[in-house]
Amino acid sequence: MITVDDILETNRMITENKLDVRTITMGISLRDCAHPNMQQFCQNIYEKITTSAEFLVRTGEDIESEYGIPIINKRISVTPIAIAADACKTDSYVPVAETLDKAAKEVGVNFIGGFSALVEKGYTHGDRVLIDSIPQALATTDIVCSSVNLGSTKAGINMDCVREMGEVIKRTAELTRDKQALGCAKLVVFANAPGDNPFMAGAFHGVSEADKVVSVGVSGPGVVKHALEDLKGADFTQVAETIKKTAFKITRVGQLVAREASKRLGVPFGIIDLSLAPTPAVGDSVARILEEMGLEACGAPGTTAALALLNDAVKKGGLMASSHVGGLSGAFIPVSEDEGMIDAVAKGSLSMEKLEAMTCVCSVGLDMIAIEGDTSAATISGIIADEAAIGMINNKTTAVRVIPVPGKKVGDRVEFGGLLGYCPIVPVRSEYSSEAFIARGGRIPAPVRSLTN
Repeated sequence: MITVDDILETNRMITENKLDVRTITMGISLRDCAHPNMQQFCQNIYEKITTSAEFLVRTGEDIESEYGIPIINKRISVTPIAIAADACKTDSYVPVAETLDKAAKEVGVNFIGGFSALVEKGYTHGDRVLIDSIPQALATTDIVCSSVNLGSTKAGINMDCVREMGEVIKRTAELTRDKQALGCAKLVVFANAPGDNPFMAGAFHGVSEADKVVSVGVSGPGVVKHALEDLKGADFTQVAETIKKTAFKITRVGQLVAREASKRLGVPFGIIDLSLAPTPAVGDSVARILEEMGLEACGAPGTTAALALLNDAVKKGGLMASSHVGGLSGAFIPVSEDEGMIDAVAKGSLSMEKLEAMTCVCSVGLDMIAIEGDTSAATISGIIADEAAIGMINNKTTAVRVIPVPGKKVGDRVEFGGLLGYCPIVPVRSEYSSEAFIARGGRIPAPVRSLTN
């Protein structure tokens, strides 16, 4: 039973601690849009998206107004275009990206994800065309997001694609250099990518999903930090219990929004993604939660342990609140989007190496990290390979979203704006080359733990 105290507490979480529904994301299958003629395929896509998501934004705004719950973004994810467009006889999917951009703007969403390929074991013709198209596609569109899944616990790591993605990221940075390499902020390289993730830039509509679904991503790092402020000196059992209870309450808010959106749109409810997704605003930081546990600064010894506790407790609390928790649920550590992470990098307590260690226990990986523009493609590929290995061995999602900003050096700062925030250039140890390692290609075999049948 919901009490007056529950209502007042939820109101405080929203007004004082920055609790919000970060996104309502409609997943749309494009498999029935397939056609060998590119022009007809693009027309089919445009009609499917604009028809399916016609009332998505209005519905989100209505729910926000009626319940007083901030809903920051309305988004769309679609079937990986490398799959949906495979029948097209073409050497470029840039027109498809431009159609996605046009359709998304027509219905008024913030982003559309799914300019994607799943290549952990190898390539189809469509996969190769899509990966070759990524730099130009992201340079000529505004709200299209792209992702490539190149590794998994079951399949191993496609090292040919690892090599290519280092080069793709460099080309994307160069083509969007007039926007501080912003194209790279819309590109994620995954291992073990989930097909029901509502968060950008890595969202796509998985092939096992229904024709259309509505999923919700809930955030609230400020709420968790506030809950821990009353536990000075408490042991970690109490800390974990408090985080679980807080995550339960946050998830209930998301569940309400998701079910209302599903009912009003006539689209099945997909999942709640309970990810503590920070923003550049003060008081909305995952790093500050870790510091509330007793760390002088994020990145100090003990940071990885604190993040592991946080991630686990968030998942446990969410699972108690909803039977349909999915996506990436946990804690994000995107540097440019987290005021505390930005501060930690600026004062030197947080390094690329420590961030990599933290990705072993967070919900994603190396996220929104600006690096020197002259960082080599091989070094970027080495970073991708390391993250994919962490994901493969630990049977978890890992990702890389690094931004080599042309002309920028360590000591400079890059402004992306909005939720993407700003970031000091993070040093990368690249005095020793990874080139010969990356050039080998082939596939790193799946680990023993993949044999679970």
